[in-house]
Amino acid sequence: MSHDPGLRRLALRTLLAAFPGATAPDWALELVADGLAGHTLFATNVDDPAQLAALTGTLRTARPDVLVAIDEEGGDVTRLGHHAGSPYPGNAALGAVDDPDLTRRVYAAIGGDLAAAGVNLDLAPTVDVNTADENPIIGTRSFGADPDLVARHAAAAVTGLESTGVAACAKHFPGHGATVSDSHLELPTVDVPLDVLRTRDLPPFAAAVAAGAQAVMSAHIRVPALTGAGPATFSRAALTGLLREELGFRGAIVTDALEMRGAAGAAGSIPLAAVAALSAGADLLCIGASVGRELVEQVALEIAAAVRDGRLAQSRLEGAAARTAALAAWAAAPRPAAESDGELGAAAARLAVRVEGAPSPLPSPLVVRLVSGSSIAEGRVPWGLRPHLNGIEQVDLVAASTTADEVAALAGDRPVVVVGRRLHSSAPARDLVEKLAVARQVSVVEMGWPSSWRPAGVAAFVVTHGASLANGRAAAEALHLAG
Repeated sequence: MSHDPGLRRLALRTLLAAFPGATAPDWALELVADGLAGHTLFATNVDDPAQLAALTGTLRTARPDVLVAIDEEGGDVTRLGHHAGSPYPGNAALGAVDDPDLTRRVYAAIGGDLAAAGVNLDLAPTVDVNTADENPIIGTRSFGADPDLVARHAAAAVTGLESTGVAACAKHFPGHGATVSDSHLELPTVDVPLDVLRTRDLPPFAAAVAAGAQAVMSAHIRVPALTGAGPATFSRAALTGLLREELGFRGAIVTDALEMRGAAGAAGSIPLAAVAALSAGADLLCIGASVGRELVEQVALEIAAAVRDGRLAQSRLEGAAARTAALAAWAAAPRPAAESDGELGAAAARLAVRVEGAPSPLPSPLVVRLVSGSSIAEGRVPWGLRPHLNGIEQVDLVAASTTADEVAALAGDRPVVVVGRRLHSSAPARDLVEKLAVARQVSVVEMGWPSSWRPAGVAAFVVTHGASLANGRAAAEALHLAG
């Protein structure tokens, strides 16, 4: 394969790479100097604010307008707060409060934190309308199940984030909220007519575009009526026809990670997925989290080869590079907040708590956290009430391997507080809580996407609409457990 340095450099200008660790390896800096659009940071890159600011400063020494991206949604998906949980509630909590000005303020605070760390592209907000209660990947990342509500808050989130000079990226176009599978692992299908998409899923994206979102992220989901057999990321009808021409979006179209099964699996490889995405109209390609120099070079070479052999028009590649450069220019000087409101997240989370029953102060209860898995998007971030319990015992148990009698033996004569995420979706968790409630005083804290399940006999049922550090504090306070 012949080497064309001009095409390689042009291809690099459309790529977001990544690297492991708290400092940037030489190859990551060299590629930025060569024209690489930027890097996405993950939890492995974040130790503390000072280290993160030093890391992003180093990236800027390679090129001042480098894009430094991160998935900082607040709530359950946080990179800045991955050690302890986010100090802000996520979208489901903000949607439950339904105060767009509060949403704007929370996102302005998140933007201020990112700007202080030197991050200038936030792969947020999630503006999917979560119409599938059993959605395994969106859930509490969504503002809600009503398109108008989600649209209101999508606009507020974009406005707040971008008031700090951090670019917003509304995701996952054309809407991941009706899926019941995870595009990290497979290619989900949303088999609905286009008119359903237009009324149910697209209003929040239209609102984000109208609010000035600098970027929109494509989803690796298949909508047969729109995308045919492939994902939206590879669909010219979705990206160019619907997003550009129908919704009038003029910013940068960013792909979700091409290493995900919904993309690389559909195309055959990450380099081929990159060519397919560019051909469809994408401008900035997230390669993924597991990236090294060799993979970046492979992707750039494949893009260059596609231009030479006619699979990809050079004008399309040049257009993508120009849009990415315009995004980088817009986001070149993010502005840290003059002062941060340390209590904003806690106050917002309190407003989102819903308490059913009458929780009286509990005399030293046993708190039982029912362990659940985390999605790939969330990663392993601590959650629950433990940081807010003043000397109160918490045990972590797996519902499927724990009986009500065993919990009762652990509790002795103490009341029990059961904390979980999406408890209703686990038959062992439902069974455990229902049996416990027959014999003793039990309160339940639901920190996932809420449901109609209410076990008979519980003293109180608390819904937090999320599992961030702020949500946990609000729940502990509602049950009079916080120290």
